[in-house]
Amino acid sequence: MPDSTLKTYGTDVFYGKAVRKYMPKTVADKLEATMREGKPLDPSIADDVANAMKNWALESGATHFTHWFQPMTGGTAEKHDAFLEPVGPASAVHKFSGKNLIGGETDASSFPSGGLRSTFEARGYTAWDPTSPAFIKRHGNGATLCIPTAFCAYTGAALDMKTPLLRSIQALTRATERLMQKFRRPKAHVSVTLGAEQEYFLIDKKFYLKRPDLLQTGRTVFGAAPAKHQQLDDHYFGAIRPRILNFMTEVEQRLWKLGIPAKTRHNEVAPAQFELAPMFEDLNLAVDHNMLVMEVLRQTADSHGLVCLLHEKPFDGVNGSGKHCNWSISYGEKNLLSPGDNPRDNAIFLTVLSAVVRAVDLHSDMLRMATAGIGNDHRLGANEAPPAIISIFLGDELSEVMREIETGKAGKKAGRTTMKIGVDTMPSLPKDTTDRNRTSPFAFTGNKFEFRAPGSSQNCAASCMVLNTIVAESIDAICDKLDAAGGDFHEELQKLLQRLIKKHKRILFSGDGYGSDWPKEAKRRSLPNLRDTLEAIEPLNDLANRELFSKYGVLSDGEMASRYEIAAESYERRVFIEGRVALDMARAMIRPVVADEFTNLATAIGQAKKDGLKVGVAGLKALSLKLGAGLDDLHVKCERLEKALGKTDCRAIIAEMEDLRRTVDRLERLVDDTKWPLPKYREMLFIY
Repeated sequence: MPDSTLKTYGTDVFYGKAVRKYMPKTVADKLEATMREGKPLDPSIADDVANAMKNWALESGATHFTHWFQPMTGGTAEKHDAFLEPVGPASAVHKFSGKNLIGGETDASSFPSGGLRSTFEARGYTAWDPTSPAFIKRHGNGATLCIPTAFCAYTGAALDMKTPLLRSIQALTRATERLMQKFRRPKAHVSVTLGAEQEYFLIDKKFYLKRPDLLQTGRTVFGAAPAKHQQLDDHYFGAIRPRILNFMTEVEQRLWKLGIPAKTRHNEVAPAQFELAPMFEDLNLAVDHNMLVMEVLRQTADSHGLVCLLHEKPFDGVNGSGKHCNWSISYGEKNLLSPGDNPRDNAIFLTVLSAVVRAVDLHSDMLRMATAGIGNDHRLGANEAPPAIISIFLGDELSEVMREIETGKAGKKAGRTTMKIGVDTMPSLPKDTTDRNRTSPFAFTGNKFEFRAPGSSQNCAASCMVLNTIVAESIDAICDKLDAAGGDFHEELQKLLQRLIKKHKRILFSGDGYGSDWPKEAKRRSLPNLRDTLEAIEPLNDLANRELFSKYGVLSDGEMASRYEIAAESYERRVFIEGRVALDMARAMIRPVVADEFTNLATAIGQAKKDGLKVGVAGLKALSLKLGAGLDDLHVKCERLEKALGKTDCRAIIAEMEDLRRTVDRLERLVDDTKWPLPKYREMLFIY
């Protein structure tokens, strides 16, 4: 990183040096204790913080401020207010008080609530989250101070993604502190961390503007696969094209100014697909940062004449895009998921690992629920995405350790070795104790778990909120058992871990998640296979799940019910939109072109017969028969889709859309290329 970049890193964030520069030391100390250690905020410092934040923002070029929040729409929301307030007919001052900082009121009537409030009850509140620093968002001729906030209804019910996430972090923190007391560890700060890898597609804007399906749904509802797409594996980690590299460089510069530790960039597997990965951060901040990453990707792409597609499956037949959530938990400086040099003797690690295994086994349905969505339905289980069946991959060494604990019999200790690659001039490489399993939705990767099922457009707050809560419950369950045991602590712990592994080992799977035998094996193990969104959101209605999340204060019964209604309603609306888009495109864009092509062929055949020509007539007839049959088929499929849309049966609509797509994609290969009304895959995926 050049020295100039180091100097500008985090300059658009109210943290560290900025906090110290603009407020008294005593106030700065109190604020930083809240931001860094999660200590309760002293309300008496609100006015001082607000004044300092205002002065910093004004000097940074900001004219407005906003409470930046994450409603249950999947995106972010903001309402801008100017610092400027008139004090006379021709004079004004800049004002921003502690009251403005701590809370705000916004019209909540048009945000999804799932029945948490009546439609006519419009009042909603935003509440400052001091653990996530305020930041500056810049635009063409100005800037806005953004204050991360929670968003709730007049009743106090959570209407956002942040509030349940913060509650879950609190629940896991308490459970972890309780566990560490069992091991007689001195009190330390608990930190839940996340590194969210972000996959995305880039296409040229001129193609995007000619595709109504991309404009309105984020994916192509039609499109025949090109002869070459990702079969040769020549795009993955390949040399980045200059135009894309220019885009990536600007993205990183903008992210670095926002204090977002963007670390890795590369080509992904599918053509026109890429990935950005950050360093680990505290979970709440990492979630906020990922929402900003998606926004910066979209905005920067537009300025480069590109469009960033964050849909999980914008192109059929090639890899979809995910958001791999790398999750871990630390106690003070110790990563509790770091096995150390000898995991067999690391009792704390084995206990936390067993807690995670138990949690995922008992509550895999809720983890799957957190990844539900119409886009992810197209992705999960297809082209290198993990299957919808949740399982855990531990790797060879830890699987052996688990077997030893379960059976009480020691096995061969592998440890880390070195690897020679057969070139004398190159040094030996340290070799990991196990390979990776890219088909696993929940894989241990050295000192963290990588949850690969979340979709690229999704807010990872949902997945992490569930993971935090179920692990907290498992840690507490272990502590309860240890409290009830009367013998030697380590002996009782070993017996307990042995019982846990025997009971929950069904969730452990190291094989091929894409294999046709895995769903059968998963069924034999009684693991849930929730194949689409309508199945995946049902666990929100399960009484045991509602009691669990209510017990830990993460989601009340009403908040759980609201999330089911919001997810179901959003899914139904999106399916209907996709169906209408497909029907409109087929009738208004595809059918006229096919009909015109068929008419021209019929005219040509008639003219050839009139002229007595015999050469070429057979070819014209063969093509006209295919086009005529395709035109009839198109008409029938459109009628069926329209009928399904009238019944609002989601699965029927999807089935008819897929059937219509097969017809349209066949016609794409028959119609004159110059007349086809839509940019083709071979253009969108390779011309950028």
